[in-house]
Amino acid sequence: MLTRFLLLLLALSLTASEVNAEPVTGRDLSVIVVGGNSNYPPYQFLDKNGQPAGYIVDLTRAIARVMGMKVEIKLDDFGKILKGLDSGDIDILEGLSYSEARAREYEFSTPHSIIVQAIFARKGTPAVKSLEQLRGKKVLVHRGGGMHSYLQEKHYDADLVLTDSPRETLQELAAGRCDYAVVALLPAMYIIREEKLANLVPVATNVAPQRYYCYAAKKGNAELVAQMNEGLSILKKTGEFNQIYNRWIGVLEPQRTSWLVVAKYAALVVIPLSLVLLGTVLWSYSLRRQVAQRTESLSNALAELQRNQQQLVQADKMAALGILVSGVAHEINNPTGIILMNMPTLKKIFRDAERILDRYQEEEGDFTLGGIRYQRVRQEVPLILDEIQDGAQRIKKTVEDLKNFARKDDEAHKEMLDFNNVVRTAVRLVDVATRKFTNDFTASYADGLPPVLGNEQRLEQVVVNLVMNAGQALPDPSKAIALRTWHDAATGRVMLSVHDEGSGISPEHLKHLTDPFFTTKRENGGTGLGLSISANIIKDHGGEIAFESGLGEGTTVTLALPAAVAGRKNGQ
Repeated sequence: MLTRFLLLLLALSLTASEVNAEPVTGRDLSVIVVGGNSNYPPYQFLDKNGQPAGYIVDLTRAIARVMGMKVEIKLDDFGKILKGLDSGDIDILEGLSYSEARAREYEFSTPHSIIVQAIFARKGTPAVKSLEQLRGKKVLVHRGGGMHSYLQEKHYDADLVLTDSPRETLQELAAGRCDYAVVALLPAMYIIREEKLANLVPVATNVAPQRYYCYAAKKGNAELVAQMNEGLSILKKTGEFNQIYNRWIGVLEPQRTSWLVVAKYAALVVIPLSLVLLGTVLWSYSLRRQVAQRTESLSNALAELQRNQQQLVQADKMAALGILVSGVAHEINNPTGIILMNMPTLKKIFRDAERILDRYQEEEGDFTLGGIRYQRVRQEVPLILDEIQDGAQRIKKTVEDLKNFARKDDEAHKEMLDFNNVVRTAVRLVDVATRKFTNDFTASYADGLPPVLGNEQRLEQVVVNLVMNAGQALPDPSKAIALRTWHDAATGRVMLSVHDEGSGISPEHLKHLTDPFFTTKRENGGTGLGLSISANIIKDHGGEIAFESGLGEGTTVTLALPAAVAGRKNGQ
């Protein structure tokens, strides 16, 4: 009897547990509730109609479609969403920054985004370069966000002024509540543009370790996280992940993911997950390789776009230079033309006046003009007039050379050129600068050079760049620059060499001289584009540039162009 009574009590207990386990809200358990931050653009936010939108929102919907899942996306204040995950009202978060502390409470997917943190300030505020320089200053930060936790771990609590969202953080900063704020770079730039907070600028980037943004569920819900991982993998294989990424973020995300970063999050996330789901080890390894390959592809695309953008900026500068030179040349040519036009008349007047002044000297004796004795005036004035006329001619020639150098040449017209004349013109253009660099500049031009087929302005640009680089390499004006042209009959090429007695270039730098954006003069404003553009111009002319150098031995740059073939027409 006692046994039957105990069994009856156990059955009643189980029945009551089943009843209590059913959701009192009538929630459909077949629908996965996905939570997210309502104010974290462009990753996740509520649009003007109050509907969920953003990069991760579209990513979640795409994963649900390919995995055959029913999802309901709820965006709200991040603190409320996090409480909903803990209470079970929300099954999984769209975006949660990974940390070792959080990994003890939540299951994390592989990252779908990388968050870069930056320090923002109002324009005119003294710049800082690191978080350490913020100690003792009041700093705005989003309550409950990844950087809030990070700064608390670093004991910044006394310096923090908390806000409810990144948007509020930037609005408070723009209004002058504090001088600095620490916000994720991409959301911050999105909000600054949207809210028109034109007085805010990033003063330091990459100020904290990169934070990996992942899907996250409560511990024990690894199966749901695995489904999200599988959906991510499918989207990457089909290319849809890349389409969503480009639609919302594209090349705006400033950081590339390296192999070391991939290995780090693989060790922290994929391996623990593999221990829980032993059967998915091989699949996880394959996914990690695919993520690395896709990341490398995106990084290469970003680098290529940056190179193209810099070259476009350089092209715009050259176009602006052409407009400026044209205007300045017009203003210089007018007074120069007046001098050249009136100088012959002035010489005739003086020659006629000499006869009258000579008779006056014979009759009255020696006298002075302008405080100078007439006999000296008679000797010096003709020379002065000749020098003025010669100087005006040189001004006119220099202006013409400068106009030809800066003239816009979209079609890159090529014609038969005397290479010696091209080099002489380039040397004249940099004559003033060369005299500042060195007291010992020599130029040797070979006789009988065969013509070359090329674009005069672009070749002048190359020679100007080589001479200026040589001058900038000299430690003092006592060091020399030597320029020489000759014909290499064995190879049928026209040659130019520019040698400087500068400090030289180290072997590890020598092979990168023509790489875009590589420069050893970054602190002096060098962009690393001069030699890259010059190399491309010479390559377009069928030639090549070579460098010989060693530390303390100076540098020799040798340029080779093919001699023109008889019978070729202009532009062919």
